Amino acid sequence: MQMRLNVLLAFLVAAGIAAPAGAQTTAFVGGRVIDGTGRVLENATVIVRDGQIRTVGAAAAVPVPEGATRIDLTGKTLMPGLINAHGHVAATDGLQSNPAFYTRENLERQLRTYADYGVTTVFSLGDDREAGFVLRNEQGGATLNRARLFVGGEVITGRTAEEAGAHADRVAAWKPDLLKIRVDDNLGRSPKMPPEAWRAVLQRANAHGLPLAVHIFYLADAQALLDAGAAFIGHSVRDVPVDDRFIRDLKARDVCYCPTLTRELSTFIYDSTPPWVNDPFFLKGVDGEVARQLADPARQAALRASPASAMGQQYKAGLAVATRNLKRLADAGVRIAFGTDSGPPARFQGFFEHLELEMMVEAGLTPMQAIVSATGDAARCWDKAGQLGSIEPGVTADLIVLDRNPLDDIRHLRAIDSVWIGGVRVVR
Repeated sequence: MQMRLNVLLAFLVAAGIAAPAGAQTTAFVGGRVIDGTGRVLENATVIVRDGQIRTVGAAAAVPVPEGATRIDLTGKTLMPGLINAHGHVAATDGLQSNPAFYTRENLERQLRTYADYGVTTVFSLGDDREAGFVLRNEQGGATLNRARLFVGGEVITGRTAEEAGAHADRVAAWKPDLLKIRVDDNLGRSPKMPPEAWRAVLQRANAHGLPLAVHIFYLADAQALLDAGAAFIGHSVRDVPVDDRFIRDLKARDVCYCPTLTRELSTFIYDSTPPWVNDPFFLKGVDGEVARQLADPARQAALRASPASAMGQQYKAGLAVATRNLKRLADAGVRIAFGTDSGPPARFQGFFEHLELEMMVEAGLTPMQAIVSATGDAARCWDKAGQLGSIEPGVTADLIVLDRNPLDDIRHLRAIDSVWIGGVRVVR
């Protein structure tokens, strides 16, 4: 038994999700538990020891260990921390982007912001550099006061099979958690990665044992990449309705589909003042100067006069298609991976995750479907089921305590009482 426990601990450290060192037992008592798999348990007790969930059950059936710290959750809800299956930590500060902003200090700030909003794990899908890898490598066994980070490295490019394959090998040498490509022409404004190039990347990804995430726009590209073996569809299909074949193939291979509805929203909403610019929940994660800029009529006029405005209207039309596609895919039982593409300028980390969940419910998903997408299924989509994303024995204790029940209204996810990462309360 001890040998098995030691092997498990070594695996978790290597995966960057090990429990923090030191004995600590916490009992969450008397609350509602939404476990991340679709189950709900009322008046439950959850025992956490050394950063892992040990016991989950009805309060009457689970004794609280002697010496445990008791957290009374009467009237509250306990659920797994949110997992962003497609986010970014980026060279971003406010509304500006600059390579010089990609620093350890800035990335830690971004990861703390995610955690403040209940996002306890982020898969950064591309443009990751050394500081991001360092933070990923350090988190195994550490007590964290910020979101966990998994990284994809540089987005792989290339116009030929040779170029793209060589780039994939260089990125893989950094030991990322995944690889990422873009197969998109930016609404006809740039060349698309040719099939011989992306097929070479897929071959190299398989050789390195790494899953490949694909940025797409068009159904035809998504289908071709799915047929070839891509592991993760990184955005919505936004040109046409998804068809039966695409649905059938996604389900047959259990490939995850990540809508990122807020990515489309960010392309057109700033032509005028966003409705949430003065929302205290938004303002807790941004500098006040950012809110002032977003409400500036001169800035908005300049955006409306720019070429980006026309693109934004095209993406706005694409968002309507994406929303309908999400509903059809979810109804068909396709596994939906919660993600936002947050991190670049004006895609606000933490806040956009809540907007995404609200948009998913507006699209027709139930609050429970959206929550499972953002917890248990997001973990499963990146092969972390049983390690992250659920409230079950053996899973790392990344948790949110809510003052209200999000199954009644998804906006109740904003009522965050506390956030716990590895069984330790995050200082907010």
